[in-house]
Amino acid sequence: MADTAFQTQYRQEFIQGFEQTQSLLRGTCVTEAVIKGNQAVFLVADSGAATAVTRGVNGLIPARSDNLTQNTCTLSEWHDLVRKTGFNVFASQGDQRSIMQKTTMGVINRKIDSQIITELNTATNDTGAAVTGSINLLTKAQVILGNNAVPWDNWITLLATPAFLGYLRQAPEFSNAQYVNSKPYESGPDWRDQPVAYRYDNMMIVVHPNLPGAGTAAEKCFMYHRTAIGHAADTKGMETPVGYDEEQNYSYSRASMYMGAKLLQNSGVCVINHDGSGFAAS
Repeated sequence: MADTAFQTQYRQEFIQGFEQTQSLLRGTCVTEAVIKGNQAVFLVADSGAATAVTRGVNGLIPARSDNLTQNTCTLSEWHDLVRKTGFNVFASQGDQRSIMQKTTMGVINRKIDSQIITELNTATNDTGAAVTGSINLLTKAQVILGNNAVPWDNWITLLATPAFLGYLRQAPEFSNAQYVNSKPYESGPDWRDQPVAYRYDNMMIVVHPNLPGAGTAAEKCFMYHRTAIGHAADTKGMETPVGYDEEQNYSYSRASMYMGAKLLQNSGVCVINHDGSGFAAS
């Protein structure tokens, strides 16, 4: 006769799985809140590289026109819908309705970043053949932007793969207080409710897990100015309903948003071709 009766305990509070659940990039580009329509137009204005002139022999100052470029961003509708029967909600471990709501929002936020990355990847300025990360590679991208007259202000973002950041961390300059404004290893709370971003040499560094070629010898990282990329979304019309259908006895959660991204200034983006295979899992 058995003298034990083991019991299995199921923890009701669910643990978030490893996936990106919030947009890391929308704050690094020009944003537009669309109220109505399926297109948003971003106007880029400059002098057209004009130079100063002297007064003409007729005593008049020669006039010119400004260089005005309208960039049209076309919005599309994007959705994520999760549906579970009443029995599945009843019989499954954890708060299934809360899980549905969290995962639908994560899907939409990943789509925002995917749109921005897709547009960044259409830029034509790059660092050449893929090599492993270094301060020299970082500097090359900086110089490319500088040669394009891109201002080195507080609106520069380095969008890097984990491997590229791994190589940068080995450079002594990367921990030098003269270059680092917000230090990657500075003390802080034991928990954080958002991914860590920090500043190096006056640029914001954002590490993203979903860049093209991540973990391979052909990674794509990006250095860009905020005004080089735009993202339009109907933020007021965003929907995140959670409901229940009595007739069919199922619960659902849906996240819907109308949005799109557009490359505004090709000269303000540099594609960094990086070999990240050395840090790939074996």
